[in-house]
Amino acid sequence: MIRAAIFDVGECLVDETREYGTWADWLGVPRHTFHAMFGSVIAQGRDYRETFQEFRPGFDLYEEREKRAAAGQPESFGEEDLYEDVRPALRQLRADGLWLGIAGNQTVRAGGILRALFSDDVDLIGTSDDWGASKPDPEFFKRVADAVPFEVGEIVYVGDRCDNDIRPAGQAGMHTALVHRGPWATIQWTSAEALELPTFRVEGLLELSGRVHEFNASARSTR
Repeated sequence: MIRAAIFDVGECLVDETREYGTWADWLGVPRHTFHAMFGSVIAQGRDYRETFQEFRPGFDLYEEREKRAAAGQPESFGEEDLYEDVRPALRQLRADGLWLGIAGNQTVRAGGILRALFSDDVDLIGTSDDWGASKPDPEFFKRVADAVPFEVGEIVYVGDRCDNDIRPAGQAGMHTALVHRGPWATIQWTSAEALELPTFRVEGLLELSGRVHEFNASARSTR
């Protein structure tokens, strides 16, 4: 039985198009060029942070975040950056009786934004900066499992990446749902991992309620 759903943040709940555009502006690079390099780096299986190195060798992401904040241009996202299915999907899953959480690789600042946006909608908001562990580190998923009041096998982790979300969450003993959006899922969608590893493959978050219902009904019938 699935009793809890935990969501990744970037490209699962939050459309990061605007934010990566501001990074291109910060680097002084045309947005189209930055996005093309970003996709190339991901397609090669490299860490997305290497994109910044292509334009500015020695680039330190954490240091540059501080510089942006000091310059009055901090990383930010808001209600307008949420995918349109996020709110209705959370409402439906809550109505279905699921315990809900948000957990992703995010800064302390981003954690504050998430709490302002979602504190009334979910039971857990956790970030890598809160926990001192980042995906795909198994410790991150251990923190998730420890925070959820159900067995690890009763959790579905929802994300857009096979490498950071689906594979490590599955290795931790969770069910998984791969959502088809954002650069990672678009590039990885037809890969062997994307086809074989997720418990569910969904085009959008509104599909989750029905898929979980079907899964739980099947689990009940085999008892």
